Amino acid sequence: MTTLLILLFFVFLLIGIPISLVLGITTILYFILVGNPVLLDSTPMRLFSGLDNFGLLAIPLFMLAGEIMNGGGITTRLVKFTRVVIGHFRGGLAYVTVLSNMFLASILGSANAQAAMMSKVMVPQMEREGYQRDFSAALTLSSSIVAPIIPPSMIFIIYGTLSGTSIGGLFIAGIVPGIIYGLGFITLIAVLGYRFNFPKSERAPFKSILKESVNVLPALSVPFVIVYGILSGAFTATESAAIACLLAYMIGTFWYKELKLRKAPSILYSTVVSTATVTFLIAMANIFGWMIAFEQVPQMIVNGMLSMTENPIVFLLMLNLILLLLGAILDGIAALIILIPVLMPLVIAFEIDPIHFGVIVCINLTIGLLTPPVGTGLFIVSSIAEVRFESLVKSILPFLGMGIFILLIITYWEDAVMFIPRLVGY
Repeated sequence: MTTLLILLFFVFLLIGIPISLVLGITTILYFILVGNPVLLDSTPMRLFSGLDNFGLLAIPLFMLAGEIMNGGGITTRLVKFTRVVIGHFRGGLAYVTVLSNMFLASILGSANAQAAMMSKVMVPQMEREGYQRDFSAALTLSSSIVAPIIPPSMIFIIYGTLSGTSIGGLFIAGIVPGIIYGLGFITLIAVLGYRFNFPKSERAPFKSILKESVNVLPALSVPFVIVYGILSGAFTATESAAIACLLAYMIGTFWYKELKLRKAPSILYSTVVSTATVTFLIAMANIFGWMIAFEQVPQMIVNGMLSMTENPIVFLLMLNLILLLLGAILDGIAALIILIPVLMPLVIAFEIDPIHFGVIVCINLTIGLLTPPVGTGLFIVSSIAEVRFESLVKSILPFLGMGIFILLIITYWEDAVMFIPRLVGY
């Protein structure tokens, strides 16, 4: 049955059916073939439950914020500022995309929400600067995987709840891995920049740098207020999305005076269409993950691999392989719920620090957002950035390779994860 479903999945994909429909059709066909009417009856509830998450509210709100930032001239000022400061470096705007994602990671804590927002903001700008659209989309998605690593992080909260591990310790442990990922992607951009001759501009005079620095201050106030509000406890990460919309509107309308009333219909229309596309994809991915879990594919893979070794080094390597495979076909939160109760006794037996283990697991499943064939991040960015799914997958492979390489470093260099938590008593 599983083999038939995999075959049908790829046949539907190859003949050009949209990926969201492929996920839904494959799942429904499976439920019909197994002859279990209860599964079909429960499907609408599973579709709803996949979207019944307060954290997902950040996606449409930050999409709206991105549209307002674009329409109000905020994004333009940010790009001008970055161009005069580091634009003379080859691939300067690509560096800015990575650094912006690292900064926003401390605001959103959701890779999907961050990828959605940054696709709206950065991909069109990079294309206008001369970058290929598929590369821009791949870079935006890849650098968004730091969002669930740098706190706040929803996936860390879920892992901590399931495993009984300190959520505060997990948050602190994610800081250094997030920075390492940022540096890794910057290094990759530097290599690709010289190979493919990424755009660069002439070094700007000091007067231009000073002028753009003043012009960008109102735009920079948006992330500053959001970060300060979250750190001070004034509002949550999801509420910060609404604050971002309000601030972007006020700055674009009253300071830069580029956000006109006539732009409102197109801004709202784009936000609604993009939100509908993303939420439909998430709902379909949820029932597909439910079907995979019903077939007990994750448990079979885990049990088979873990019966092969008693060495913790080999165990961690096999764990990475298992989670990378599962992350490519299963929603990260669903995978956590299924696997953590199974794996925690083994973590204790192998004497692996549960905080270190949690970071490894969460990074693995986050990489799954950009891993074919069903990484939800691929679907979201492909739809929002209007890039063919196959082109996006091809462009993302170097970043996926870098992500896995850094994952191995974090897996076997425990101090990279545990240095700060141990420094503060975890």
